[in-house]
Amino acid sequence: MIKSMTAYAGSDLSTDGLNISIEIRGYNSRHLDVALKLYHRYTALEEKIRKAISEKITRGRVELRVSIKDSSENTEIFNINESMANAYYETLTQLKNKYQLDAEIPLALLSGKNGIIETADPEINLEEIWQVLEKCLHSALSDFDTMKINEGASLKKDLDQRLGFIEDAISIIESKTDGLLSIYQEKLKTRITALTQGMVEIEPARIAQEAAFIADKSDISEETVRAKSHLKQFRQLMTDKDPCGRPLNFLLQEFNREFNTMGSKAGDAEIAHIIVSAKTELEKIREQVQNVE
Repeated sequence: MIKSMTAYAGSDLSTDGLNISIEIRGYNSRHLDVALKLYHRYTALEEKIRKAISEKITRGRVELRVSIKDSSENTEIFNINESMANAYYETLTQLKNKYQLDAEIPLALLSGKNGIIETADPEINLEEIWQVLEKCLHSALSDFDTMKINEGASLKKDLDQRLGFIEDAISIIESKTDGLLSIYQEKLKTRITALTQGMVEIEPARIAQEAAFIADKSDISEETVRAKSHLKQFRQLMTDKDPCGRPLNFLLQEFNREFNTMGSKAGDAEIAHIIVSAKTELEKIREQVQNVE
């Protein structure tokens, strides 16, 4: 199936004080490349997120932004670094005794020391968060896939038109190669007459033999048959359910190989022009296939 690698989708889901927002953007890439932006507190969920993406997407650069807001995080929790507090208090006591100070050691002095009172992250239930996140992610991936299919339909329409041009080009080439034997015979006669000034008479059988030899060397029937087979396979891949970007790229290489061989064999200027036009169209197809997953 033709699916575009360029797409966008987003999804939001809120439940029991948990708000999750997901944005997905897709770009062209030879392989699956996932760039995930996720708050560090939830990095334990990264592997599950990447697995869910790889089950739905086979190729392309995917940029995923996940925002998780939990209302329970609004309540701040503080921890006391007791070892630091004890060491700091003992140091202050030593100073007090050394200089014979009567003042008490105030709580503000202890609590004001950096590191003694620390902000602690509230405990989070990753399993509960994943249950909500998974639903939101599946919704976003579903919308993402829908956009890829819609974009792919436009790509397929363009590819179908260009494949039609290639098919017509092959048909024209085949029709023009049908009468090459008689053309080569006439060319040989004309050339021999020009070289010998008509003083040497060549047997028609010999001319026919030489013309047949040239025609055999210039025969491109195998190449046109294979090119038509590639056309059929190309169209089949575009309608199959599996991603087809890589096999289409491979087929285009085979297409170019066949047309290059036709160009080197065919000695007809008109056929050569048709082959150049077909290769130009193949290059446009190649550019479009770079967008296909």
